[in-house]
Amino acid sequence: MSGGCFSISSLGAIGGTAFTPIINAPEVALLGVTKTQERWVRVNGHAQWRSFLPLSLSYDHRVINGADAARFCVHLASLLSQAVKLAES
Repeated sequence: MSGGCFSISSLGAIGGTAFTPIINAPEVALLGVTKTQERWVRVNGHAQWRSFLPLSLSYDHRVINGADAARFCVHLASLLSQAVKLAES
């Protein structure tokens, strides 16, 4: 991965729920972030508003294994969730 890079692109100001980021050399991955959405979810049998941040990850399969990319997304979601919990405290 020498010389490769990871980029982040945001369409949050425009809106939308998802998009497909297109990677360009020397990028090996690109994370797309859209606008936070409020949704009703069931928590312990009760309805609550929760914030969701849609993330779209595009990556070069020649460099990054799909399972590793999925683990990255899960890890990133966990870190972002912890940050939200800290902010609410």
